[in-house]
Amino acid sequence: MKQISYHPQGTCSKLINIEADDQQHITDLKVIGGCHGNLQGIAALVKGMPLREAKERLQGIRCGNKLTSCPDQISKAIAELEKDYL
Repeated sequence: MKQISYHPQGTCSKLINIEADDQQHITDLKVIGGCHGNLQGIAALVKGMPLREAKERLQGIRCGNKLTSCPDQISKAIAELEKDYL
């Protein structure tokens, strides 16, 4: 198991905690701050998903006129976690 805590930028969320197993599948995702219900939904949907797939699905999503969003920041957290597998 590998895990990281990531401090998102440009969003309402304040902290992303993500954990993955040795096969690089997401086992846990918690986001502090942001739209609680939506982020719980995202966490439930990506649980068990390969890191790469989740990252690709979430990257580039924008929130309103912002250049990023909580899902986009989650993709950045996943990218950081993937580095631990190299």
